[in-house]
Amino acid sequence: MTSVLRSYFLSQKQSYFPRPLKETEKHVISLVFHESDAGHKGYLSREDLKVATVSLFGYKPSKYEVDKMFFRGQAEEEELVMSLDSFMEVMSNKMSAKDDDEEIRSIFMAMDFHCHGFLSLTDLKRAFSQVAPHIPDHIIHAAFREIDRDGDGRVSYKDFEFMMKFNVDD
Repeated sequence: MTSVLRSYFLSQKQSYFPRPLKETEKHVISLVFHESDAGHKGYLSREDLKVATVSLFGYKPSKYEVDKMFFRGQAEEEELVMSLDSFMEVMSNKMSAKDDDEEIRSIFMAMDFHCHGFLSLTDLKRAFSQVAPHIPDHIIHAAFREIDRDGDGRVSYKDFEFMMKFNVDD
């Protein structure tokens, strides 16, 4: 049952250690580059890079972070511009180094609708209704019982984290 929950909430899970990106992820990075390239110049300026970062990660980078991305991407000396190849390298590194624990905390907090610090069966049902409305109630109940290891009717962060990190193959 936990595999059902894991598959829905970790489908976009990134590893803390750098890993090769999937072709679909590379394609998304390329699309974002082209959409952010104002004027279709073939490179990204500082402002274009900020727009691209917002598109990929949902936040506006600081001036320091933009500078760091340019220099990591081997920016050209006279003018700070970033080619598609440099952009692919920088964004691939950022995407592949995402922290597992940060992602698990974010998912837990998003599911904890009432900010109680635990998940109730109602919270789990609400999350599934938004993410996978076709999952029958009896599957959600069974998954909840499996995750709630101490049987108190609440899924603590510790229980949730254990479930998200549990490797079926081990």
